[in-house]
Amino acid sequence: MASISEWRKQFLEYLEIERGRSVKTVEAYDRYLTRFFKFAKDISRPEDITAEEIRQYRLWLNRQPASPSGGAGTGAETIKKNTQNYHLIALRTFLKYLALRGETVLSPSSIELAKLSARELNLISPEELERLLKAPDQATLIGQRDRAIFELLFSTGLRISELCNLERESVNLESDEFSVRGKGGKVRVVFLSPEAKKWLKIWLDKRKDMAEPLFVNQQETRLTPRSIERIIKRYAVAAGIMKPVTPHTLRHSFATDLLRNGADLRAVQLLLGHANISTTQVYTHITDRELRSVHQRFHRTK
Repeated sequence: MASISEWRKQFLEYLEIERGRSVKTVEAYDRYLTRFFKFAKDISRPEDITAEEIRQYRLWLNRQPASPSGGAGTGAETIKKNTQNYHLIALRTFLKYLALRGETVLSPSSIELAKLSARELNLISPEELERLLKAPDQATLIGQRDRAIFELLFSTGLRISELCNLERESVNLESDEFSVRGKGGKVRVVFLSPEAKKWLKIWLDKRKDMAEPLFVNQQETRLTPRSIERIIKRYAVAAGIMKPVTPHTLRHSFATDLLRNGADLRAVQLLLGHANISTTQVYTHITDRELRSVHQRFHRTK
């Protein structure tokens, strides 16, 4: 009979090999399960995971101080509800795996996720977006690279990990579209705007290195998500944008720009690479502000 630690090891391998999850995703599941088993020290078999053990764990988790990155830490604020849900989702998925392997375990559906308030989107105005796009010094190679990054993010809605993983040969400047592998290994097509195509061509034409990544630093090594986050933050400050700006802000701008201009929600879902349309629906309240003008134009006022 396999021990709980052996089951856990097999589960993580199953995620990576059979489910095709990325290494980072597997590491995240490992981290969340580690926290649970550190709390529930007496669990040695799958059937030891009980509803009461889960209840006690949720209570403990809800009281844990949050670190600046949102995980457990020593700060005054507690772990955010969405982060708590990540822990519970990992546990539910583990139980589903055990049931799939014929083990008698607590029903995964019995673990309910914490209710979340309406998601707050980190948005910038069209005017702020324009200032950000034009913030890089277009007379320098680094400025041209950064402008290409900004235009590509806004043109495609790429996730930062997807952007960083692009190779030179990934982007076809002739067809104005290319395929990108997103979450869960799913492939989708994204499209280049004229501005994105223009600045990508400038960046690629001016490069002297032979490195394969689409975006590299001065040492000719691939830019990391963290480095791009710092780049965007620096330009946002230079552009006089007082609110936080991240790579995901440009993804939000991409989605809201499409919806404000009449794009269908289903099409936006596909362009963003969302598995469920419910994830895309978070953007619909942004377009609600347009309803005021509709009401004023078409509702009887006399």
